[in-house]
Amino acid sequence: MADSTATWPLTGIKPIDQADLHAQVSASQPVKNFMIENFLDEDFANEVHDCFPSFAEARDLGKQTASTVNEQNKYQVSDSTLFKPPLLRLHEMLASDHFCNLLSTAFEIPNILPDAELQGGGIHQTGPRGHLDVHVDFNYIPARKLFRRMNILIYFNKDWNEDWGGNIELWDKDVKNCVHSFTPSFNRCVVFETNEISYHGVTAVKCPDGNARKSFAGYYYTTDTPEWWDGNAHSTRFKARPDEKLKASVLMPAEKMSRLFRKAKRKLFK
Repeated sequence: MADSTATWPLTGIKPIDQADLHAQVSASQPVKNFMIENFLDEDFANEVHDCFPSFAEARDLGKQTASTVNEQNKYQVSDSTLFKPPLLRLHEMLASDHFCNLLSTAFEIPNILPDAELQGGGIHQTGPRGHLDVHVDFNYIPARKLFRRMNILIYFNKDWNEDWGGNIELWDKDVKNCVHSFTPSFNRCVVFETNEISYHGVTAVKCPDGNARKSFAGYYYTTDTPEWWDGNAHSTRFKARPDEKLKASVLMPAEKMSRLFRKAKRKLFK
């Protein structure tokens, strides 16, 4: 059933045809996904863009996601009490029953739930020389018994130069072939299913100093156990791209050994 403008309740998000979206998702690869240009009404997209914190403000308000060989110079603000009204309104619409039901139907995943706590989500900003290597996301929140099922990303970068990189990539299950590479263009929305083979990453950000790659991220969950669940909860798992031989053979193993050493040291001195 299609949503007409008259019955569509999410003022600010453009009406989405449910049947068309389901057809697009059903035909997608490597995992179920879709991309929508001009996702938000133009005026509302501009309101959200204009209330985004600067990169320096995001760094002060939020936290750095990591500082490792796989992830650099990326900050997130997940506390929705810090969002200005347009951003809060966007967050609430993405978490609404109507939007969750739309995603459930399109992806054929019943009972999709939003995350009010925005664990790992919210405002994301990656500055110059930042990157996020190919990975699968954490798959479970034990404290709340939630299985991670889906990511939504909306980009707020006006006049983004393609030479600045920052593309969101969707890779095949063996990380041999990049199936999609989307520039983080203004008002573009990308949604994809998360599971044990949903490898994705962000190419190196090469924007000039004073600029940043800006996006809003939300994650969806179920309390129902997915068919891919093997009983093992894990954090983010990275894999090197085919051309990243030094990273695969030296840098990532060295960092893993360093992490294990630090963990053992902490246990020893407890």
